[in-house]
Amino acid sequence: MKKDNNPSEFLFSKQNYTLLLASFAIIALSFILMGGASNDDPTQFNEAIYSFRRIHLAPAVFFIGIGVAVYSIIKKDKKQS
Repeated sequence: MKKDNNPSEFLFSKQNYTLLLASFAIIALSFILMGGASNDDPTQFNEAIYSFRRIHLAPAVFFIGIGVAVYSIIKKDKKQS
């Protein structure tokens, strides 16, 4: 009943790695959404930092990316079970 450990097998399937790379892309997109144009005059306040995109959309996209990453880690391949 000894299990044969084959070192050439990966821990996750190709689909897991694809989902993980997609989650990295989603997280990168969220950081792009959080960024924006800087204020040229430091004495003037820029209201754009409170835009919907920066306050609501970017964090939501970030947490979706984290969720996809967690799902890609815990997802089991049907062939391995």
